[in-house]
Parts: sequence; C-alpha cells; structure tokens
Amino acid sequence: MATKKKVTTKKNSPDKILHDSLIELIRSTSTVLPDDVQKVILKTLKKEEKNTTAEYAMKIIQANIKLAKQKSQPLCQDTGTIIFYVSHPVGFNQRHFTKICQKAVVNATKIGYLRQNSVDSLTGKNETMNIGPGHPSIHFHEHGTKTVEIKMMLKGGGCENVGAQYALPNTDLNAGRDLDGVRKVILDAVHKAQGKGCGPGVLGVCIGGDRGAGYLNSKEQLFRKLDDKNENKDLKKLEKDIVDTANKLGIGPMGFGGKTTLLGCKVGVLNRLPASFYVSISYMCWAFRRQGVTLKKDNSINKWLY
Repeated sequence: MATKKKVTTKKNSPDKILHDSLIELIRSTSTVLPDDVQKVILKTLKKEEKNTTAEYAMKIIQANIKLAKQKSQPLCQDTGTIIFYVSHPVGFNQRHFTKICQKAVVNATKIGYLRQNSVDSLTGKNETMNIGPGHPSIHFHEHGTKTVEIKMMLKGGGCENVGAQYALPNTDLNAGRDLDGVRKVILDAVHKAQGKGCGPGVLGVCIGGDRGAGYLNSKEQLFRKLDDKNENKDLKKLEKDIVDTANKLGIGPMGFGGKTTLLGCKVGVLNRLPASFYVSISYMCWAFRRQGVTLKKDNSINKWLY
C-alpha cells in the first residue's frame, strides 16, 4: 500500500521556506492595506465635508488601517474567505503546494493573522482552523515562465452578501443587452447595497460568461490595481462613469451619506452564449485585503506585487 508523502518542514528546506513565505504573505494581506488602496482612501477623505458623519467614518477607517499595520493584527474581525491564485511553470506540483498552503493557513490562524471562521455548512460547527471543503480556495494557472507567482485575497462575508448577478434584458430596470444596460444593473447593485458590505467599496464586474465563470471573473478583476486603466476604451469609460455616478448618489461611507460610495470599479468581459447575457458583480469592502508575491528558486519571497 502506498504511503502518503509528508510535507517536509526541516529548517531551510524548500518546503519550510515556502511555508514561511506563505505565512508572511498571509500576515501582510490580513494586516496591511495595499498602497494603491490607501492612496484612494486618503484622497477621498479630503473630499468629504468637514465635521460630517462621512468624514468621521473615513477617519475611523484611516485610524483602523494605521493601527492594524502597527500591531500586525487583522484589519477586520471577519478575515473572510481565503483565496489564492497561483501562476506556475510546467511541472509544478499542485497537490504538494496545497498541503503546504493548508498547513500555513492553520498556523497563521493559530498565530492570529487569520480568525477561525470557516464553518461547516450542514452542522454550523466551527471546528477547524480555516480548513475544509472549499477553504482555502486555491486556483492554479500554468504560465509560460519559470516564476511562481502567488496572489492572495481575503474577502469578507459582509461584502460578499451584497454581490449580485443580473440577466439581461432586465425589464424592471429597462436594461437591454448593451453597455447602457450593463451600466444600469451595476448602479442598481450599488443602490441596493446602500452602504452595507462596509463601504466605501470596490466593484469587480464581469460582462458575459455563464453564472459560475462570471462570478469567478468578477473576483479576478479585484486583483487589478485601483489606478490601472482598462485596455478597452469602452470599458475604461464605463469604469470611470460608474465610480463618478455612484459617488453622486449620496450613500457615502457605511451608508452615512457623503461623497465616497465607491473607491473603484474594474470591469472584465467573457464570451457568452446567444441565449444568455449575465452581468456578475462582486463587491469588496474598504478593507481591500489583497497582496501577492513572486518566489525565488528556493521559495523565499522575491518581490511584492502590490
């Protein structure tokens, strides 16, 4: 009978170095907001009127960001669904990586970088250290270089709850199968959220695909930096229009009113079947926890991506 291969964790072994690199990636993702997100938050804070509830809410967010970084403690009590995107060369051992990744998640939870919040959907029990079916969520992609790139996102349940998916045409919104119809349903999702999901937030949107692929791609859009520009001129225009229009709705931070409802909007597109036209919208809270690294040959961290 074949025996299961154990994960080697001897000092300075490739497995131990990979484990430690993942621990550091988890720590940074959970406790430090990426620079591109911090810049937008500071910019929007200056736009809020003085001595308003909106300004107060943004200042609380700013203080939270600073304190979490100083103490290496989670930005939010809900450390969210743990999502990894791994781009790797030919011959990469995905099963072995998964074992090491799961061990790193357990140890990061024990340290306190992650909170124990993975619940059995049938029993409601929370008896594991963030390990279980679908947790963590690991997506592998083979690419043509020799570099291993790992991107990580922590997506909280509150912002996940206000995600939405629309099928066009939508007669209630008078939204047809065109970019104007796409615009209408995105803004409808923002309006329905009404500050829930810990706004101000960022939208990841996918036009097309099937129901599953659309939601997956909408989350992938959240790995884009907030200051990047869409290569498609029509989507570039749509992204800017959504943010500008949403910030005029008066919803504001946490729904308290004000000028900051969205920090950004990123839109992607997939092919679809003639019978279907889905628009999938993923909402990310202000605690926009995503980070990434590339690894050296020995599995130590080579470069931070955000």
